[in-house]
Amino acid sequence: MNNEETAIRTTYFSIIGNTALAIIKGLAGFFGNSYALIADAIESTTDIFASFLVLLGFKYAKRPADENHPYGHGKIEPLITFTVAAFLVVSATVIAYESIQNIQTPHKIPKPWTLIVLGLIIIWKEISFQIVIKKSKQTNSSSLKADAWHHRSDAITSVMAFLGISIAIIFGKGYETADDWAALLASGFILYNSYIILRPALGEMMDEQLYDDLIIEIREKSTDVQGVLGTEKCFIRKAGMKFHVDLHVIVYSELSVKIGHDIAHKLKDYLRKEIPNLGHVLIHIEPSD
Repeated sequence: MNNEETAIRTTYFSIIGNTALAIIKGLAGFFGNSYALIADAIESTTDIFASFLVLLGFKYAKRPADENHPYGHGKIEPLITFTVAAFLVVSATVIAYESIQNIQTPHKIPKPWTLIVLGLIIIWKEISFQIVIKKSKQTNSSSLKADAWHHRSDAITSVMAFLGISIAIIFGKGYETADDWAALLASGFILYNSYIILRPALGEMMDEQLYDDLIIEIREKSTDVQGVLGTEKCFIRKAGMKFHVDLHVIVYSELSVKIGHDIAHKLKDYLRKEIPNLGHVLIHIEPSD
């Protein structure tokens, strides 16, 4: 299974899980008198739409390179990541607004059984985060990483709700709004996670040099090819799940243009064989002193 198929399957996992949890949280919040759970359900609902966007992005990014997009369609990924982060900001804003409204409105103490529901949700969302973040690292996908952080922010919201409901139940009358305050606090965590998601995607769009480990690996493997004496410049930019490389290599100055050309092709083929997630590799030949 290639990276694109792995990412698509992982996104389906997120969609199914978020749909089930949104329904469970909404029902538990309504019947259990807990706005923190309802806020949790709101976030899970936005997660569903965000995951659908990620899925559409992956399907678009799978398109092969064409005349108008010689480097492929992978740049759609950070754009989708921006949108996913925007969904997080919107959900945090809605939760904060509704929390403030509920703090000002008298209501009943949440039902004790809502803590059991929340405990199970927290465990499941953390498991989901670990699964999706692992797949994001495996596939080098920024939008899959964003989807993983949706799971983590959902888990944080649930933890806050658990603490708020616990306070309301333990201390009783006068603490009915504890879960609303918890939801308000959770919205702050969600906004922070939005920044954590957005920053790497922005770097990807701006072609920041963020791949030092990969540069070291490329330099080391380049000298394995006969005729390559060393390397000079090495620039990397990411598009989707592929890394495009501009590499300057040093060869003996006495070599003919044809031999230098052949060395460049051998090096390009070798690097793409040894490092499968490389996309375009442009080799520039430099003569030795």
